[in-house]
Amino acid sequence: MKTVLVACGAGIATSTVVNNAIEELAKENNIKVDIKQIKISEVGAYADSADLLVTTAMTQKEYDFPVINARNFLTGIGMEDTKAQILEELKK
Repeated sequence: MKTVLVACGAGIATSTVVNNAIEELAKENNIKVDIKQIKISEVGAYADSADLLVTTAMTQKEYDFPVINARNFLTGIGMEDTKAQILEELKK
């Protein structure tokens, strides 16, 4: 099972949109995921257990796991490319 952090500035609005998209992607591809919807400031607390960070906020720090920028989930432009990136990481 992959642990995916979904983070935005407040951990509520935009991360919910991304969270739902990842749940759908995982379900469609029979991938088990544990999604943690958090504030970007809380990422450090999950650094030891996370496999992937998908965020609509800016990250100032480097992590030992991949970070995917999902700001295009807000505009809808280029969203399919981001979904493909997320799926690729989930399949690893």
